[in-house]
Amino acid sequence: MENECSDKVLIVEGVTDKRKVTQILNEKLEIICTNGTISITRLDELVDELTDKDVYILVDADESGEKLRKKLLREMPNASHLYIDRVYRQVADAPLHHLADVLSAGKIEVKRG
Repeated sequence: MENECSDKVLIVEGVTDKRKVTQILNEKLEIICTNGTISITRLDELVDELTDKDVYILVDADESGEKLRKKLLREMPNASHLYIDRVYRQVADAPLHHLADVLSAGKIEVKRG
């Protein structure tokens, strides 16, 4: 479901998050993993690469996820922020139905049923 030419980009923290989300996507979009942190250089590159794209940010509901979210918010103020319920803490641990609800609320097409 990943497509370099897509107008939508989803930023997640890790490969396990990417795998989990990919299971329920029903549209093509690029998924970028930050591996939990991101250097200033890589962040600057991303800002340049993603200028004309719809950017969605889905990170863990923990301290490191919130730090990353704040950093991305500063550099990409027009990005859409998607939030999992704090009870799950990590995107990879959230049930598929919950992720589907979160993504579809952000106007990302997901598989249902």
